[in-house]
Amino acid sequence: MTVSVRIAQKADATGLSDLAAVTFPLACPPGTAPEAIAEHLVHHLSADRFADYLADDNRSILVAEDENGFCGYTMLIAGDPTDADVAAAISIRPTIELSKVYVLAGSHGRGVSAPLMTATLDHARTRGVVGVWLGVNQQNTRALRFYEKSGFRVVGKKTFRLGPELHSDFVMERAL
Repeated sequence: MTVSVRIAQKADATGLSDLAAVTFPLACPPGTAPEAIAEHLVHHLSADRFADYLADDNRSILVAEDENGFCGYTMLIAGDPTDADVAAAISIRPTIELSKVYVLAGSHGRGVSAPLMTATLDHARTRGVVGVWLGVNQQNTRALRFYEKSGFRVVGKKTFRLGPELHSDFVMERAL
């Protein structure tokens, strides 16, 4: 399988939203209410929201593609964290948030995640930062292993609101 990674363009908004609708639920802990997931998709991962993200100079979205089309994406958000728990936990500045890392379930273990992460970290460097942080659900063991393999380490905890639900996340960080 050949995977290419590129910076997403405005025309990719619908494709990214479609990909997010399939991949976001994979990162949610068991027992997450389907209504909470659906609400998050509508308010944060719709085609209109992706169009907004793609027009935002503080955000960068990278998309991974194979012979079948989009198979993964990441989103970087520039700027210091506004969450007090995250701000207290991270120590490498200037920093950028790795807000989203999603890969189709059928692409797990098929050589998509590593090149997508490499390209994302390379792009982060072009933004003039020396550190990257992310939040990951404490129950998402697959993601935790991948992030640790990618050089991230747990530096703190935070909460993530998904509709009416509060979820416990680890804050992870790595130097570039």
